[in-house]
Amino acid sequence: MSVPEHTSHDHDVVIIGGGSAGIATAASLLKRRPGLDIAVLEPSGDHYYQPGWTMVGGGVFDVATTRRSTASVMPRHCHWYRQAATAVEPELRRVTLGNGDTLGYRRLVVAPGLVLDWDAIDGLSDTLGRNGVTSNYRYDLASYTWSQVTGLSRGKALFSQPPMPIKCAGAPQKAMYLSADHWRREGCLGNIEVSFHNAGAVLFGVPDYVPALQHYIDRYGIDVHFQERLVAVDGDNRVAHFLRNGDDGEQALERPFDLLHVVPPQRPPAFIAESGLGNADGWLELEPDTLRHARYATIFGLGDASATSNAKTMAAARKQAPVVAENLLASLDDQPLPAAYLGYGSCPLTVERGRIVLAEFGYGGQLQPTFPGWVNEGTRATRRAWWLKAKQLPWVYWHGMLKGHEWFARPAKRSAH
Repeated sequence: MSVPEHTSHDHDVVIIGGGSAGIATAASLLKRRPGLDIAVLEPSGDHYYQPGWTMVGGGVFDVATTRRSTASVMPRHCHWYRQAATAVEPELRRVTLGNGDTLGYRRLVVAPGLVLDWDAIDGLSDTLGRNGVTSNYRYDLASYTWSQVTGLSRGKALFSQPPMPIKCAGAPQKAMYLSADHWRREGCLGNIEVSFHNAGAVLFGVPDYVPALQHYIDRYGIDVHFQERLVAVDGDNRVAHFLRNGDDGEQALERPFDLLHVVPPQRPPAFIAESGLGNADGWLELEPDTLRHARYATIFGLGDASATSNAKTMAAARKQAPVVAENLLASLDDQPLPAAYLGYGSCPLTVERGRIVLAEFGYGGQLQPTFPGWVNEGTRATRRAWWLKAKQLPWVYWHGMLKGHEWFARPAKRSAH
């Protein structure tokens, strides 16, 4: 009897991605319907609390506390396939895995995260972790950031931000503020030229938070350059190459550095567009409130690969997972979709050690404070917000969000259609 080259299995729900969004969704589904047959596709054996990397780069967290095994966070009774998805065939309700196997599904959840495109910046990959070039967007580099910050007492420190969309749009500034605060405390900030090179045109996309951030820009004496995009890094000679977008077109600039904190350009996984699930730019096309796919009723999605206009943050996934869970189960039961996602995202902006501007907002920049009494505090730096991020949120992540406990994440009710 011949053995087939590839195998196929069917599940009630297939979840592409075992990061924050995928694991939280699986846990939320099983809390509601324990007997559901769920498969999770995740090639990595490690799971990371990525919001902690900013704190590692600022000398607050030990990097080891941000990593656990995927096996330890995978909900019980889920089928874990240690493979990536390479294709989706929506009409056949079938997913192809990296090893050629296929999985059939009744419902599909697409939550693969996005791709950090380090190679989009010429020369960057060759010098990361050397020559003062670092990034808090990688587990193995966040500690290097802190070593470079503590080792610098004079010179030029550059912090870059690529074109949007990126995940955690405040992270480039967080690294800069924590670094500048350290130099201020050490008494050497006056000997260091700190500059921020943002491919965008504004300091932060929600105007309510800009005054508080501008206060710290002025306090640290940071030189801000808008519409400057990092295109190449000469690590050996410590020169960063930018293109500035101006009225007369693009201008090439060379800027020397002693420390360069880089955020790479970011893009959606290729299989989304190749499978016909993406918008014109390849991001997963979803209904913004239900998080169901715009064209395929058996597909839902959430997390950083989505085309929805919310901020791409772990906090957004925390709010999205219960919405997907409720709506997916309703669709399995042929019921109207009851839950609505209002675009919530949160960005705790670490402006100094011990103080944070806790930005919480939804679609259209609408402020959405978790604690309504904090609405006025949310637009300024507070110690209470630092305590929340440094002491409480990691615990909530590991023991709440990934376990299906939806504290402060109850879905809004969808208006009747």
